[in-house]
Amino acid sequence: MMKKSNIKKILILNYEFPPIGGGGGVASKQLAKGFIKNGYEVDLVTSWMDGEKRFEKIDGINVHRVQTFGRKEKATASNLSMATYLLFGFFKGVQLGFQNKYQFINTHFVLPTGPLGWILSKTFKLKNILSIHGGDIYDPSLKRSPHRHSFLVKINNFLLSQANWIVAESSDTKKNAEKYYSFNKEVDLIPLAYEKFNFKKCSRESLGLENDKIYLISIGRMVKRKGFEYFVETLAGLPENICGIILGEGPEKENLVKLAKKLKVEKRLILPGFVSEKKKFQYLDNSDVYVLSSLHEGFGIILQEAMQVGLPIVATNNGGQVDFIKEGRNGFLVNPKKSELLVEKIKKILKNSEIMKKMSVNNKKDIEKFKIEKIAEQYLKLLK
Repeated sequence: MMKKSNIKKILILNYEFPPIGGGGGVASKQLAKGFIKNGYEVDLVTSWMDGEKRFEKIDGINVHRVQTFGRKEKATASNLSMATYLLFGFFKGVQLGFQNKYQFINTHFVLPTGPLGWILSKTFKLKNILSIHGGDIYDPSLKRSPHRHSFLVKINNFLLSQANWIVAESSDTKKNAEKYYSFNKEVDLIPLAYEKFNFKKCSRESLGLENDKIYLISIGRMVKRKGFEYFVETLAGLPENICGIILGEGPEKENLVKLAKKLKVEKRLILPGFVSEKKKFQYLDNSDVYVLSSLHEGFGIILQEAMQVGLPIVATNNGGQVDFIKEGRNGFLVNPKKSELLVEKIKKILKNSEIMKKMSVNNKKDIEKFKIEKIAEQYLKLLK
């Protein structure tokens, strides 16, 4: 039996990790599982929130949650929570660094996690792979997006330059990094890892859905960048037998409810809030079309989940989703903020059973490209 001291170890840093945060946390979890499948042991340092354990082993990952202050919601982080994560994350990182011999550090997000990865890599003379996820360098929906503020641009320039390798999850993220920032590194393009989720299928009735209705579905944090108002507008442009499901919570929920009432689709809009992973996939499995109305996506993990169950996809064309949603093959792409274009493409899918079948088959096939061990191998190749 292999001695523990001979096991190769990796330190992953990410201020969010499920159930806290969004897609970036999920991405680091899947990648960590991929490293484990490649024979590594993984310590992951993330934020603690009331109700979560300080330490637990999840899917083989040693998850260390450090003290943070000011985080009131799982979906969104405050400036105070991000700052305190860096402070207490440093203490935990130093403790782990003295206890273990790591092969390298994998830091997720330039901001806010980047400074922690930089200082720990210098402290312990470790190589640092910096994974950028999109919103940490560019978010068109936010006035405080890093690319719009000279001070944050300077910080990002420094952190990007200091990393040994920079990994972008999509061609869009790579493009934005190179457009808005100055650094002396090549950006490697490695998509997000995906592991199929096993769930028990259920009937529509068990979810409170009707068999004679058509259901569009969208999932994510209810924030401006997700563009859910265009999802609601799309629903208003479709026949009465078509309903919409949005899974998630967030600060925009009240505005979405008001908009639905204004457009007289409140009875056709279903808002279950946060649900378990199992129920999320049951909703996906019982829906007809996945609709992504985001203003911008770094990658779009939820699209991988929709692909797993074979849903045809209609998505906006601004973000990493353009790398794997191919027009007419497994979905359709439209310009952001154009609900009338979403309506047009959804109708095209629903009117043609051959298109629906083709897209369903291709999505189930294409999802195999993102297996976690294959994506982790691409990261490990950087070291060689």
